[in-house]
Amino acid sequence: LAQTVLKVYDILGNEVSTLVNKELSSGFYEYEFDASSLPSGIYFYKLTAGKFNSLKKMILMK
Repeated sequence: LAQTVLKVYDILGNEVSTLVNKELSSGFYEYEFDASSLPSGIYFYKLTAGKFNSLKKMILMK
């Protein structure tokens, strides 16, 4: 098991949502992100699982 955290940030680096923050075993997982309260724009999501870190950009268009 590894502590897994998946967070979404706005363009200024402010955290807007935490989708996952728990210990998970290896495998495939799927989570829904409800962005209905957020304006269109560029956001970043960061996944941390154990020693693994990944930061990606996403564009929200309404």
